[in-house]
Amino acid sequence: MDPKLLSLLSDAIREETLIQAVFSGLRKKSTPYRKVTVKPVILRDSYLYQAEYHFEKKVTHENLDKEECLSLCTELMERTFKQANLFTGAADYQVLANQPDKARILKRPPSKTMGPLSHNREKQYLIPEGQPCDFLIRLGVMTADGQVHTRHYGKFRQINRFLEIVDDVMEYLPSALGSESSGQPLKIIDFGCGKAYLTFALYYYLKKQKNMNVDIVGLDLKEDVIDFCNTVARDLDYRGLRFQMGDIADYDETARADMVVTLHACDTATDFALMKAVTWQASVILSVPCCQHELFYQIENNINAAILKQGILKERLSAILTDGLRALKLEEHGYDVSMIEFTSLEHTAKNIMLRCVRDPSGKSSAARRRAMARAAEDYRKLTEFWNVKPTIGAMK
Repeated sequence: MDPKLLSLLSDAIREETLIQAVFSGLRKKSTPYRKVTVKPVILRDSYLYQAEYHFEKKVTHENLDKEECLSLCTELMERTFKQANLFTGAADYQVLANQPDKARILKRPPSKTMGPLSHNREKQYLIPEGQPCDFLIRLGVMTADGQVHTRHYGKFRQINRFLEIVDDVMEYLPSALGSESSGQPLKIIDFGCGKAYLTFALYYYLKKQKNMNVDIVGLDLKEDVIDFCNTVARDLDYRGLRFQMGDIADYDETARADMVVTLHACDTATDFALMKAVTWQASVILSVPCCQHELFYQIENNINAAILKQGILKERLSAILTDGLRALKLEEHGYDVSMIEFTSLEHTAKNIMLRCVRDPSGKSSAARRRAMARAAEDYRKLTEFWNVKPTIGAMK
């Protein structure tokens, strides 16, 4: 391993200045987990580190002492991952190590602070309960003293789940944007924002908690909703957050967006939002589709006629096929796409999110082109098999 990187890891772990380490960018596709995070915890009065292994459908944990943690981190960089993000009290470090013995280490001002380390089973939310939060109070989710109204607890959990997902994709956003010194804000567009609970949460997290320079636009068709949201943003002095009335398909104000959010945009509105995001080459797309009706009236296949004659099965199959084809189209355009559970089914049945990112560490251009070509071919085969022409297919 690169001596500079080994020294950095050793000092941070042994001196207890490491706040979090995130290892990503697999060297081998055969590795069963896709990411490992490491953070300090206190268990039975002992200072330990907890390694969290992210598999496709599960997460496992392992508690380690300092030497075991250093050994694991060294092995992860030498054998498993090409990239790491290290957060310490003094600075943030991005490590790019295609060759383990020749790492490139980029240093930035610290963005995280050490929180309470006592490990318990109580959920630690990014916006905690019991601490007054101005936009949640204004939107009726919290009382003035920071207690969450019982009837809005599902919305409170949904907001925090959304912010956890945003925190997880921060590494894919352009590092040159968003800092107060860069002069150029991080551009985010939320299509179909509705009453904008999550739009306000996004601003609060990035601007108030992360101290980032942002320009966030919420778009919706309802004039009264837009007026209400702009009033709230103005009253809270949320500069860099604005709301506009308009249709997703016609929105063309800007030629750049770093992140595009589209949550529960109905039917083909999701497709138009995804196509806009790809046109702008957004680094991150977070989409929760809703009301996937389009293919219900197109889908036809003699082999599966016995299934398709059952309306409820046809509806569910159409929704799955719609989102599967959307994912393939995004992969065809260079995105890494994963489908994750956005929130509990008890809150909404529409709980599948398309998490789409452009990997900055990247695969080789040849590997990327092969993956894009495979996705295009899979898309063609599926549309022919089911005899469908989805709106997303207009994206070239």
